[in-house]
Amino acid sequence: MSLNIDLHSHSRQSDGVLSPAEVAARAQANGVDWWALSDHDETSGLSEAAQAARDLGMGFIPGVEISVTFCGKTVHIVGLNIDPDNADLAAGLAEIRLGRFDRAKLVAERLAECGVADAFEGALRHVDNPDLISRVHFARHLLEQGHVKSLQQAFDRYLGENKRAFVPTQWASLEQAVGWIRGAGGKAVIAHPGRYKYTPQQRDALFQAFKDLGGQGVEVVTGSHTPAQYEQYARLALTYGFQASRGSDFHAPGVGRVDLGRMPDLPDSLVPVWRDWIQEEHRP
Repeated sequence: MSLNIDLHSHSRQSDGVLSPAEVAARAQANGVDWWALSDHDETSGLSEAAQAARDLGMGFIPGVEISVTFCGKTVHIVGLNIDPDNADLAAGLAEIRLGRFDRAKLVAERLAECGVADAFEGALRHVDNPDLISRVHFARHLLEQGHVKSLQQAFDRYLGENKRAFVPTQWASLEQAVGWIRGAGGKAVIAHPGRYKYTPQQRDALFQAFKDLGGQGVEVVTGSHTPAQYEQYARLALTYGFQASRGSDFHAPGVGRVDLGRMPDLPDSLVPVWRDWIQEEHRP
């Protein structure tokens, strides 16, 4: 039986709803053997996550998901098996978090113009770290106050790209993100590529630039992809010589297409991104 490996999940340290230890417990309950916490632009939950994984008998891979701007759109790059104490990585993430806070103030102002009062304070109720406030936290406030009927509707009506409360921002460059991850001893992986609204030419430009900078992997089986996209990005991984990753992109129970550890296996034709760290016979 193959190992159940899930290398993309989030806790309350960014935009999830569970603590790092609670995410670990859910992963273990769902049969995950090796797990990564990869909070947005934040590594403060990794110590708690690592200890919880050890206590539960799971293997643990420290991770982070870095916000990047490429061709005018936001892309997420996951860093796996990183050293969270690396100074350059820590400084880079701190700068991104400052940008998140500034953007949140502008989002709240635009929501006020739409008749949504006290949005900043409302969003803060859903986040442990104010520096990590994000559109998801505003979406939860909108849902809580009855302005929308679902989180998706919050994005469709207010928070999505080019909607009334959308605020564009300039995140880290692709070069910076890959450099920080590699400098911290990790592997850089393009997260859920099927989510990015690029033309085929822009997508290929992203993949080629990422490879040229030393990026090594792409998420193929992810909670953000459809089964057809599993096949599409498996082919692209082979075309570009990328290793493949598998991760649920878990944020909260009942949210998203799949739960922690509940995705299909990677296709046999692909090289797993964890090959250098985990052998199939090596159970935690």
